[in-house]
Amino acid sequence: MSFLENINNPQDLKKLKKEELPELAKEIRKEIVDTVSKTGGHLAPSLGAVDLTLSLHYVYDSPKDKIIWDVGHQAYAHKILTGRKDKFKTLRTHNGVSGFPKRSESEHDAFGVGHSSTSISAALGFAAARDLKNEDYRVVAVIGDGAMTGGLAFEGLQNAGHLKKDMLVILNDNEMFISQKVGAIAGYFAKLLTIGSVKKAEDKVMKMVSRFHSFGSPFGKLIKRVKVMLFPGMLFEEMGFTYIGPVQGHDITKLTEILENIKGMKGPVLLHVITKKGKGYAPAEENPTQFHGVGKFNAQTGEIAKSGAVTYTEVFADTLVRLANGNDKIVAITAAMPEGTGLDKFAKNFPERYFDVGIAEEHAVTFAAALAAGGMSPVCAIYSTFMQRAIDNIIHDVALQNLPVIFALDRAGLVGEDGGTHHGAFDFSYLKYIPNLIIMAPADENELQHMLKTAFNSNKPCALRYPRGAGTGAALDMSPSVLQIGKAKVLSEGSDVCILGIGNQVENCVKAAEMLEDKKIKATVVNMRFLKPLDEDLVKELLAKHKKFVTVEDNVLTGGFGESIKSLLCGTGAVVESIGLPDKFVEHGSPNVLREKYGLTAKNIAETALNILKKE
Repeated sequence: MSFLENINNPQDLKKLKKEELPELAKEIRKEIVDTVSKTGGHLAPSLGAVDLTLSLHYVYDSPKDKIIWDVGHQAYAHKILTGRKDKFKTLRTHNGVSGFPKRSESEHDAFGVGHSSTSISAALGFAAARDLKNEDYRVVAVIGDGAMTGGLAFEGLQNAGHLKKDMLVILNDNEMFISQKVGAIAGYFAKLLTIGSVKKAEDKVMKMVSRFHSFGSPFGKLIKRVKVMLFPGMLFEEMGFTYIGPVQGHDITKLTEILENIKGMKGPVLLHVITKKGKGYAPAEENPTQFHGVGKFNAQTGEIAKSGAVTYTEVFADTLVRLANGNDKIVAITAAMPEGTGLDKFAKNFPERYFDVGIAEEHAVTFAAALAAGGMSPVCAIYSTFMQRAIDNIIHDVALQNLPVIFALDRAGLVGEDGGTHHGAFDFSYLKYIPNLIIMAPADENELQHMLKTAFNSNKPCALRYPRGAGTGAALDMSPSVLQIGKAKVLSEGSDVCILGIGNQVENCVKAAEMLEDKKIKATVVNMRFLKPLDEDLVKELLAKHKKFVTVEDNVLTGGFGESIKSLLCGTGAVVESIGLPDKFVEHGSPNVLREKYGLTAKNIAETALNILKKE
């Protein structure tokens, strides 16, 4: 019988001996690899955090104690240990286990997360609530080193250091290299410093040092240098934290002992833990980037399944490189997502013109604005859902100054299995009301390359949004050309109903018209191309022939494309039915399942058109 078979909650874990935990860790890693090979998911980060997760749940008492994960893709082992073991094989499937911590899913998920750098602020909020209510529990934030590049993490750190609340921040560092010798010494000091008597001795030494009021003295400078060498967390000390580490994150026994020793420490504490992404699965250890967020793969060989179809991201990347070859002003910026946005290809071709700013979307946008003001042509490639974090910067730093920054919004619309935190469901709505901003969405991958060329040619702020995954299979023109800004394209003409589509829903609109044709109903189909400026002249021309309209988009209907059409046709007597996403956070599931559920199909478009005609 395996150890994992007997673990149904964190209390079961505490029945094991510490020396049995490494074997349980192996079983959990196997469960994660087997499941993710079938469902896809964030493999390497979760494998790297298995040992740390076991130590945390062995020492702390969830759900009473609050363990808060950041970004959240480290939390697969946490889910397995907290009552979701039997359902774990449904990971990221519709109505199955979410790929991220989710409060509605488990009482052990203290705080929902999908975007980065939130855990320290959240942990401080729990600690403050605890103290205000005179309750007694521990609060732990687990933040990856990548998430520490986000400004919000440092906002949380400085406030936590100021308020002096009892809380633990664990910096899960899986990128920094520490040699065997330095790592061993650091681990020894970390364990030593968690013992109360040594901590008191350190306090006495620091009180003595503090008597040398001026660090400008030679002795004072020497002391400070020595402290920085012995304590690499000097930055955190200066922010008000007690820094401990770095410590080895895959020695469960020692890590558990350290957590037990620091559990009762007062004030904010930061424990620096060194882990390895993909730990325990050779293909992920060798290529952690490829297995960070991975689709289905062969668990035995590590071979990743490939669709073979050209993706929107690939077309964007190829077009950008082609345009940059002829324009040395083009620069590219991403927020820690070079592979996901396709900018890794740009980086290989133009390393001096490529900037990865870390998980710092706000900085990315303002940085791009200043590049534009300095005479460059910046493309800021960020997922639609992550660009939400930089709305203020788009408004005040780019649009207000009318600077020619191009926002390439990958993963627009329904992204599928990552769920509510990752769907690009709001970009039309949060961008539409910003002056000076051109907003466009290609119907296929060929149109994407033309729109990118158009954006550069416009010399204005532009947002170009396109979906995740494979394109429609459209033939690509030999070279991109410039489109007329704000001009839609009529794809077919009819007399019964007019279907206005935008973005990747245009293909469904064309198929819906073919279905209607079988029923002797003639439909006009329009690829609107631009949300802003909207082709108002064409819509008004169509009004002379049609009184029945259907709009289709993969954005929320509130504030979206359909709402713009309804506003334009208000008072004209036209009937407009809009198809799009509802006013809710759409759950996780495969894109096909979600499109069927929310009506983003050719069949539903055709049925909606028929229902409008029946109303006569």
